[in-house]
Amino acid sequence: MTEILFYHLQRQPLEKVLPSLVEKSLERGWRAAIQVVSEERLSALDDGLWTYSDDSFLPHGIDREPDAATQPVVLTLREINPNKAAIRFLVEGADLPEDANDYARICILFDGNDTDALVLAREQWKSAKELGHTIAYWQQDDDGRWSKKA
Repeated sequence: MTEILFYHLQRQPLEKVLPSLVEKSLERGWRAAIQVVSEERLSALDDGLWTYSDDSFLPHGIDREPDAATQPVVLTLREINPNKAAIRFLVEGADLPEDANDYARICILFDGNDTDALVLAREQWKSAKELGHTIAYWQQDDDGRWSKKA
């Protein structure tokens, strides 16, 4: 079964947290897919992954580009895996994909200050547990470090 990690964002926004998680995935030799639900978020993340740091960037593409299969990181609005990613990041309330077992890990990042996002994350937790996945819950402490809570 796939390992599913829930990241409860409270101290830092997605745009600060996601690049470091993606970097760690690439360091493991994993390709990554990032699924969003809106064109606006896709565009913002596309820009942000190029500029999130003054001395670094994350090479990536969008699934509808012709070279998506060769990219280490692909942004998508759909439940596809064009670059054969080992890890999938679900943001903005993206659904757990039907092919969840094809990934080594799925990370669900949600805004802990958004009531609707919390409700959805709880539903996703329940669903992942019922499907038999290994699940873990990570929350930011006051210093912005991750602490495993469950």
